[in-house]
Amino acid sequence: MTIKTIETEKGIISSLAFEAGEKLNTFSEFFDALMSAPSHTISVDKANITERFFDLKTGVAGEILQKASNYRKRLIILGDFENVESKSLRDFIYESNRTGKVLFVENLEVAARLLK
Repeated sequence: MTIKTIETEKGIISSLAFEAGEKLNTFSEFFDALMSAPSHTISVDKANITERFFDLKTGVAGEILQKASNYRKRLIILGDFENVESKSLRDFIYESNRTGKVLFVENLEVAARLLK
């Protein structure tokens, strides 16, 4: 994993980049990535996050977002979320985007507008 810093009008975003096929598979890996980022706002592509994160029944998303909140980190998950089939995940994404602390967005330009 490498971390690239991007300056926006809402502050610096630490963008996590991974080798092809590499993913954040465990809570521990995700937490380590959050804590190693030099800024309070971290972005990661949804392709680099375990699918278990998006299955809310596993509790992985809740654990990660709780830690991000506890450590006052903002999280941006980049990807296409238009065709999410799960109603609970759609609702989760909607509420997360509404509060602006965790964003599920298409790209960093959209994220920079929505960050609070």
